Amino acid sequence: MTTYKLRPVLFVTALFFVGATAQAESAKQIQAALDAAYTKYQNLQEGANADYIPALAKVDPKIYGIALVTTDGKVYTAGDVGSEVSIQSISKVFTLAKVIEEQGPDAIANTIGVDATGMRFNSIVSIEFSQKALGGPEMNSLVNPGAIATTSMVKGSTRDEIWNSILSYYSDFAGRPLSVNQEVFKSESDTNQRNQAIGYLMYAYGYIKSDPMRATDIYTEQCSVSVNAKDLAMMAGTLANGGKNPATKKQVMKQENVPEVLAVMATAGLYDDSGKWLYRTGLPGKSGVGGGIIAVSPGKFGIAVISPPLDDAGNSVRAQKAIADISAALGGNPYAVTAR
Repeated sequence: MTTYKLRPVLFVTALFFVGATAQAESAKQIQAALDAAYTKYQNLQEGANADYIPALAKVDPKIYGIALVTTDGKVYTAGDVGSEVSIQSISKVFTLAKVIEEQGPDAIANTIGVDATGMRFNSIVSIEFSQKALGGPEMNSLVNPGAIATTSMVKGSTRDEIWNSILSYYSDFAGRPLSVNQEVFKSESDTNQRNQAIGYLMYAYGYIKSDPMRATDIYTEQCSVSVNAKDLAMMAGTLANGGKNPATKKQVMKQENVPEVLAVMATAGLYDDSGKWLYRTGLPGKSGVGGGIIAVSPGKFGIAVISPPLDDAGNSVRAQKAIADISAALGGNPYAVTAR
């Protein structure tokens, strides 16, 4: 009789140890994938820092850090995850998310569009083509014209109110208070005449409803937010976890709004090479000329790599290679299904 009563306890205990062993093996596999990618590309000499923004040219090109955050909140790192760079165009993802939260997915689709332009991220021709040949709106929030217009849609009665709302939202995704790199902000503000022109043209065609200079200025500031690889991985991990921060457990955005954000990332997240990236990895991603790339494996993990040297398209060379390797090792591609 005594033996019979102990059997359920022994069974549960056995399950616990099996589960714990599986978790430990999974953790070892993830860390091994990060370590292998870090070592493989540590001495890679390809690419160069962005130099059209003077402050970016001065960033240490040797910074190289990898971070991965699983949907259950586990954090894995390799390399330099303490050094910060400016978030740059990765910020576009989270301003897009904010506008969708405030106004719904149709506000973006009907006002700006969600199609890849097939042109450079700061193209003025794409605005003219969208408006005159395609009848607009046929852009997206991850290229500069659409991004500046998206920033102009964030709710707030004053510049400070709008900006504080954006920065607080980014911080909720990162799981810690973020701040602006003032040197980068000034450097970009002093050299952003093309974006100012884009802002005015978007205003002329009605994509921006008022004050294009304010929209451009706030957009420039959002690109100057400082982040490290762990911050970016947590932001990506929050998207992977249906909008809930895996560490703080705060529901930062509604779960039902996440798919639209990931869809635009998949089709337009890596500038001119977005199609090539999706073809190789299957992961919704976003790059920034500060050297960061984030990628999302829905329901599994968010990953980020920071390495400032970029290729001709403006994407970090090391980051692309490292993320592709790690995702392949961990089965991150959502399109890579196994037949029954």
